[in-house]
Amino acid sequence: MLRFGSFVTKAGRTSPYFFNAGLFDDGASFDALCGFYAQAIRESGVAFDMLFGPAYKGIPLAAGTAMRLAGEGVNVPFAFNRKEAKDHGEGGTLVGAPLKGKVLILDDVISAGTSVRESVDIIRAHGATPAGVAIALDRMERGQGEDSAVREVGKTYGIPVLAVATLEDLIAYLADDAALANNLAAVQAYRDTYGTHATR
Repeated sequence: MLRFGSFVTKAGRTSPYFFNAGLFDDGASFDALCGFYAQAIRESGVAFDMLFGPAYKGIPLAAGTAMRLAGEGVNVPFAFNRKEAKDHGEGGTLVGAPLKGKVLILDDVISAGTSVRESVDIIRAHGATPAGVAIALDRMERGQGEDSAVREVGKTYGIPVLAVATLEDLIAYLADDAALANNLAAVQAYRDTYGTHATR
């Protein structure tokens, strides 16, 4: 799920690493990922009534995490959106439970915050309230200003952002793995250039 090399991010930065949640592409690994989301959500103490997964990567995350939460005795509904409205059958752009109450958004990462903004707009348009955002990896990078992109999203919408793992976790992982340690200097240099310690 982690690749090392040279990758251009949505922000136009050249990053020495890339996290691809789409590579959790079998039952066992995806089940484990959704279990980590469920754990992070429960440990956060954030109050929520349902889950929302923005298209496309958020869709399986919302469904899988809802299943893991149900297995732990927390049964909540979930919904997701389509990129394009369906013009037959039930129609519309939303699939799943009606959006109501406090809605927790699930996505893989926050880059420019576009997906979060669209999700918040959808949730509010249906009379519901965004409760927070849960992501797999907080890259701990500056957004538009000096704050991290994650902190900017939190401030803009007045909601908490929960992360399963952070760049600090990644750096510690690289330092402890002899096979990957040669990537450590490049990741640290990238953080020195674009990073911030204030993520919340």
